[in-house]
Amino acid sequence: MGGKINIAIDGHSSCGKGTLAKNLAKSLHYLFIDSGAMYRAVTLYLIRNQINLDEVKQNPNLLDDIHISFQFDEDEGFYFTMLNGENVETLIRGMEISKRVSEVSAVKEIREFLVRQQQKMGKDKGVVMDGRDIGTVVFPDAELKIFMTADARVRAQRRYLELQEKGIPADFEDILKNIQDRDLLDSTRENSPLIQAPDAIVLNNTDMTRDEQARIALTWAKGVILSA
Repeated sequence: MGGKINIAIDGHSSCGKGTLAKNLAKSLHYLFIDSGAMYRAVTLYLIRNQINLDEVKQNPNLLDDIHISFQFDEDEGFYFTMLNGENVETLIRGMEISKRVSEVSAVKEIREFLVRQQQKMGKDKGVVMDGRDIGTVVFPDAELKIFMTADARVRAQRRYLELQEKGIPADFEDILKNIQDRDLLDSTRENSPLIQAPDAIVLNNTDMTRDEQARIALTWAKGVILSA
């Protein structure tokens, strides 16, 4: 009774999956893994090294020099994404990466590369991971699966404010179009499309505050942990 579980949080772009996952991990003292940040870090690596997707498909070994980890900053109170030892958290959140990441994440060889890393991270349980295919592909046996969604314009507004707070230039209509394009790409791609797992609980947070959705998800998690 009360053993550790894995928690899979899937859902549409910019609906707060990462924030919810971080809050859950912190409350439960679990490991947080942002799978979306991993794909963004790969996107940054490919751009920096001028590697196109056809090259990756022909030679997946080009990905072998990519090492991604997450570092918790006690002073700031949040996680940083590390790419080969460099803090790239701010770099991977810009629009240049946002416009390319769905295309990158649709490549089978890249997905297989990162799924292997993600499954290794979760083999000992006690992990909260968010993304697009966590409950269906990465952790199909996760004890708790949450599928998040929200109105596209609400998601765009949240993303716009988030970028403004970080001092990153942003245009609302550009963000909205990017979110709508990513929804379509993520849901229709051939490899691991965004779909709701049959046993996932839907969390529509269009009209919820961060605190409200955090409380709901924590209640769900504690209920599952007690019966584990």
